[in-house]
Amino acid sequence: MKLSKFKMIYTISVFIALAAFDNIVIGLFPPLFPYIAHSLKLPDAVLGIISGMNIFVTCISAIFWGYFAGKFDRKKLIIAGTIIWSLSVLFTALSNSFLELFIFQFLTGIGLGCISSIGYSILSDYIHHSRRGLVLSLWGMSQGLGGIIGALMASLLGGSANWRHPFLLVSFIGFLLIFFYIFVEVPSVGSSDPELTDLIKEGYQYNYNIEFNHIFEIVSKRNNILLFFQAFFLNMSTGVLIFLPLLYKTKIMNIGYDTNTALIASGFMYGIFQLGGLTSAFFGHLGDKLQEKTYKARPIITSFFVFITMPLYLAMFFVPMTGLKLSTSGNSLIVILNIISQIFTNPYITIIFILAFFASATQSANTPNWLALITETNLPEHRSTAFSVANFANGIGRSVGNFAFSGIVAFISLHSKASNSYIVAMSIFQVFLVPSALCYILMTRNITKDVRELKTILSERAKNAK
Repeated sequence: MKLSKFKMIYTISVFIALAAFDNIVIGLFPPLFPYIAHSLKLPDAVLGIISGMNIFVTCISAIFWGYFAGKFDRKKLIIAGTIIWSLSVLFTALSNSFLELFIFQFLTGIGLGCISSIGYSILSDYIHHSRRGLVLSLWGMSQGLGGIIGALMASLLGGSANWRHPFLLVSFIGFLLIFFYIFVEVPSVGSSDPELTDLIKEGYQYNYNIEFNHIFEIVSKRNNILLFFQAFFLNMSTGVLIFLPLLYKTKIMNIGYDTNTALIASGFMYGIFQLGGLTSAFFGHLGDKLQEKTYKARPIITSFFVFITMPLYLAMFFVPMTGLKLSTSGNSLIVILNIISQIFTNPYITIIFILAFFASATQSANTPNWLALITETNLPEHRSTAFSVANFANGIGRSVGNFAFSGIVAFISLHSKASNSYIVAMSIFQVFLVPSALCYILMTRNITKDVRELKTILSERAKNAK
């Protein structure tokens, strides 16, 4: 029993850590755009296209990984996917042309797709139903931290001469993860559902697998459709936040600092100003507790927090960095200490930090409750596919947002300073948080009926299996 509990904790820990890596790879790119472009003699805009393509391919491939997760050995699938993305990231670091960079980031996306779909599938079968929001918040938090870690790695390890180093490090860690996968214990499908607990404890199996003709049922379910659209609209807004380091960088350079100092400072600002995302566990736990009283709780509270994220980010974008004082020695540690001290001494930096903290905090309420809603309204064998399709909508929103954002920034830059173009463009995209919140409100109409129907089906299947 102790061994089984240890393996459960070990497996959950490994997959929570794994969740960071697709966002680490995505987060590496924007801060390094100027250096990669200079090294490969490419315009920055081209690298934005490659970054958007990587996100799109990752989400497309996740659908296939998710479908396979409902039919085949999930442990072997995650190992295969990790080998693909680790090798591809390694070759990304060795790229010397646009074509090579495009091909290897395309292959990276194929491998990265396994992380979200299979990771979610395994975790949703491990987590007790009363703690779904809490544990899934840690998984979602790890994804958010991945983007921050990627930006910090780019700032601290990257540069004109060594932009390849962060990719090499991520590739090495990927290969290390393969070793840890050997010892994970994959749970039985449906083992977290209370209706199936006794069945599995008695040694029976939940022998229902996804079939191809089930896909239409999954994508046509009303609440799934709302979750798909919610993810699309949300990521139209939040997806462009990966460009925050560039916004900070241009603001810092406008004050008069050199590119290297601005790069170091902007990467660290991006990381520390997103610390509010660490509150995701609180919002996941809140959803768990309120869901015990009414099945409408998750969509109601999440819609509220998604909506108030908008004015917080809008205010944060427009606050100037007046009086920012940074060391120009090129020493990353000194620059970081400069920023930390000014959070407490410079009122402008203090206001930016507070607004960014609460904006990222309210935004973090979405992930754990969104994931829990997918789990609570879909059959066990359908969950990984439902999540993958929803995650595809997530990626489409992020990709469309990134492509459109780049075009809007380029257009505004013709008539304004670079920092102003980022501020205006990011502000425009926050409008999509309104329909995102509305999708949750619409979900309250049928959520109770869907959850009860799923519980009834699982109870009947458990009786028939004995």
